[in-house]
Amino acid sequence: MKRYSNGTIIRGVIVIVAAVAIVSIAMIVYLQNEPVIIQGRIECQNTIISGKLLGRIDRLHVREGDIVGKGDTLVTISSPEIEAQLTSASAMESIAQYQNRKVDSGTRREIVKSLKEAYLAAKANYELAEKSYKRSRQLFEDSIVTPQKMDEVEALLKNAEAAEKAAKYQYEMAEAGAQQEDKASSLAMIKAAKGNVIGLESLLADSRLVSPDGGQVSSIFLSEGELVMPGSAIMEIINTDSCYVVLNIKENYLEDFYIGSEFMGSIPAFGYAKMAFKVFYISPLGSFANWTESKDGNSYSLVTFQIKAYPTRVIDTAADNGYIARLRPGMSVLVELDSKYNR
Repeated sequence: MKRYSNGTIIRGVIVIVAAVAIVSIAMIVYLQNEPVIIQGRIECQNTIISGKLLGRIDRLHVREGDIVGKGDTLVTISSPEIEAQLTSASAMESIAQYQNRKVDSGTRREIVKSLKEAYLAAKANYELAEKSYKRSRQLFEDSIVTPQKMDEVEALLKNAEAAEKAAKYQYEMAEAGAQQEDKASSLAMIKAAKGNVIGLESLLADSRLVSPDGGQVSSIFLSEGELVMPGSAIMEIINTDSCYVVLNIKENYLEDFYIGSEFMGSIPAFGYAKMAFKVFYISPLGSFANWTESKDGNSYSLVTFQIKAYPTRVIDTAADNGYIARLRPGMSVLVELDSKYNR
């Protein structure tokens, strides 16, 4: 068996150690020169379409993916109960105005009869408003109706109650033989009736919901025939002209990011086409989940910041700016930082 001298073995060990050291140094240099890649995502401004009318969806005028313009009709809602209340309230307003014109006339049999009809109509309207209030109160306790909508229903009930009391007062006066209507009571009845009509018309205005701005219908949450509660979401519209990238980065990378600065990002969805983005928003994320130990192990911590930036132009000469209009929520954006951040 061939034996190696101690010197040969030592030289071999030295060669191996040197080779490992050279490879390690090369790897360290290579990694230090590697750029830092940060992945962001595309988001767009969105609008949730909802109304304040309790009813059923009569017709959906759009489908998911449709492009809509400002003012386009999106959905119509049917609410027979509110329409009946409005008819009754309109009749009450007409009667109140008629009675106001009769302030100086005597109490005739026809007037007593009309006042009785006005009182019965006001009473029926009050009972209907009371039932609507009880139903809405139950929905409010179940956290379906918002406090604002509950306040509106309560206001309608109070208006109906005031109108009923005013009508009853005038009817009782006429029946007792009064020769003249009370001017203050007549005016109060008109105001109460008018307020009830305005409140119901405001609710019915939401029977036809239109798009507040142009965009694309991204989601529809309800179907035709389904019951829609006040304030519940019916559909979502995204504004495809207001898409932007969102990046979450540690503060030691913020040197190159400031309001108005530009950076370049690659879009995998478009064959890694490069786009320029302009920063318009920088804000720290919640400290409860985004503080991290610094890289060198010092006692301080690094905060994660959220950056938002609008796309300004497509950099690749082979592409065109049409890619900007094709950006959609959820698309990835890869941002390459200088290799100095690896050192």
